[in-house]
Amino acid sequence: MLDLPCGERVDVHTLDMGQREFDCDCGAAHAVVMDVHPLARFVPEFLVEILTETIETDDDFEEFTTAHAMASVMEEFPDQVESVDVAEDGTVGYALAWVTDFDSRRLHEVIVELIVELMEHAVSHAEDEEVAQQFEAEMLEFDVSTFVEQYRRERDLEDEHDTPI
Repeated sequence: MLDLPCGERVDVHTLDMGQREFDCDCGAAHAVVMDVHPLARFVPEFLVEILTETIETDDDFEEFTTAHAMASVMEEFPDQVESVDVAEDGTVGYALAWVTDFDSRRLHEVIVELIVELMEHAVSHAEDEEVAQQFEAEMLEFDVSTFVEQYRRERDLEDEHDTPI
């Protein structure tokens, strides 16, 4: 069982790997993420490639993954995310799952915002001041909500068989 941020509980065996959110008995829709979900669920493949090539991890994962993105979400919203490690349960098909107090669209926006912050931090340490300034100027024009809306439409995230772009 997983205790949800809203106070309800959910059996981890009812969470499906294609699921992105579920309607809870509390009346809210909760986002669901599993370690098997690719980071490209939230950002384009080219960005995933850049993140995995440039970010060094010091944990059990060989590269930057959805698990790292969700760890950032948990750090930012500790009372709004619950996780469960079911690595020992071979019947569910995943090892880690996270459920948020907000729906999948809001989670998508949060993850994009956190990735942009991560990128801004990395660029701020670049030795090329012109590149850093250009990146910051472009980010001022970047609208997370618009990006998420377009990305979700192009990916057709309502279909469990969506493909990365």
